[in-house]
Amino acid sequence: MDISEARKEIDRIDSEMLSLFARRMELGGVIGKLKANKHLPIENPEREREILLKISRESGSELQSCARILFSTLFELNKSFQRRKLAENGTFARKLADSLTGTAALFPATAKVGCCGVPGAYAQLAADRFFQLADITYFNDFSAVFQAVEKKLCRYGVLPIENSTSGTIDQVYDLMLDHRFHIVRSCRLQVRHALLLPPGAEISRIKEVISHEQGLKQCANFLKTLGDVKTSTAGSTALAARIVSTSGRDDIAAIASMECAGIYNLSVAADNIQDQDSNYTRFICISREPEIYPGASKISIMGTLPHKPGALYRLLARFAVLGVNLTKLESRPRRGGSFEYMFYFDFEASPADPEIRMLLEELVSDGGKFTFLGSYSEI
Repeated sequence: MDISEARKEIDRIDSEMLSLFARRMELGGVIGKLKANKHLPIENPEREREILLKISRESGSELQSCARILFSTLFELNKSFQRRKLAENGTFARKLADSLTGTAALFPATAKVGCCGVPGAYAQLAADRFFQLADITYFNDFSAVFQAVEKKLCRYGVLPIENSTSGTIDQVYDLMLDHRFHIVRSCRLQVRHALLLPPGAEISRIKEVISHEQGLKQCANFLKTLGDVKTSTAGSTALAARIVSTSGRDDIAAIASMECAGIYNLSVAADNIQDQDSNYTRFICISREPEIYPGASKISIMGTLPHKPGALYRLLARFAVLGVNLTKLESRPRRGGSFEYMFYFDFEASPADPEIRMLLEELVSDGGKFTFLGSYSEI
């Protein structure tokens, strides 16, 4: 047999396999509906184990591993197909469709917004990117911003979630587990830090520098040039500036935005002191209820996966099949869980796409393992 003849034989086998695959999936859909009528779970680990043991025995030692991978993949595809059939009129899909049609055509120009910090905070600068004129209420910490939105004290909240230099804002991601919210917009704000001093103070006499912990991390190299100075943390960079302005000391400085110099009557001792010029912080704008504005092209979800080999791979395969580009994948230890992890996904997709809505219905309704965080655009 030459190559041409072998390929013809493979083509014939592929056609037979496709026909059998379609029939197998069809029968899986039938079983899925029967399970739903009897309120039985889609997952049946014992049945899968029984089939895999049979396949392992019958495939022979040379093909045993390959056969297990093939049939394990078939199981996942079949379960996914069953869930999709059951999700066609699912609650979440309908809710998502309602959000698409029920949201205003334009993002509001003004609204009551909660931010962490005080005037001059980077969160305020981000709010000014989101809104033409935001009515801002300032809170002491990130948790209070989440609560203000959840309790309807503010329609929106603005929060940082990651920085290009210092990474994820861990506290915000941890708080996501505790609060009801939806992301409605995001932006990347270039962060330019400055060293701010009280009027008349000299940089050579500085004994203490105060800022938010992220600001200190992002200016680590500059801080080394100051010698043996103490660093202290504040709730925000702007709060650090306010503390310095009211301290009555001339040996203390703040790392904050240039805007804070004018607000708190401080002098600029050094500008652009961040370690990297490409220092960006990503901010999200959150609301209590889902709002999906025209042009939304990013979706965020979070959830847990079974602690077994291939669980993440099988989930990623669902995105790959739809040609979806994942822009962020991060795992964090789940509080209160023993070696359990929470996964965060950002991906590029439109909620208007029926295939994407079905995927979200499948993930969100699958035992509550995933939570839909929002569909939005980034400005």
